[in-house]
Amino acid sequence: MRFDFAFEKKYLPALAAIGVTPLTARVDVSAKSLDARFGPWRCRTSLKNISCVTRTGPYSAVKAIGARGSFSDRGATFGTTTAGGVCVEFKEPVKILDPSGIILHPGLTVTVADPDAFEKAVRDAAGLDE
Repeated sequence: MRFDFAFEKKYLPALAAIGVTPLTARVDVSAKSLDARFGPWRCRTSLKNISCVTRTGPYSAVKAIGARGSFSDRGATFGTTTAGGVCVEFKEPVKILDPSGIILHPGLTVTVADPDAFEKAVRDAAGLDE
């Protein structure tokens, strides 16, 4: 299943400047993996590596828009709206923002257009309890 990002129009120019557009941002959930593309950034992991999926938000723009890392929990965000999103937590941290893999992230928050359907798809595909 493919999930598009929810783009707030006022952030489109700033996101386009870093290579993130509706054509370059999506999350695919297959029978075996989660693959999130966000312009030049990517997060790909096995569904077996997913430990939790949770709705989050709303957010402040400073903390949510763009490709971001959190100093407090080391999580990554692919953000296109302040309305809210879904946080996917991993059993083993994965490469997301740092292409060298020196910095790994224990979770990824994505601001997809249909967060309820995305949360259900990931939960079902990964075999997680509600």
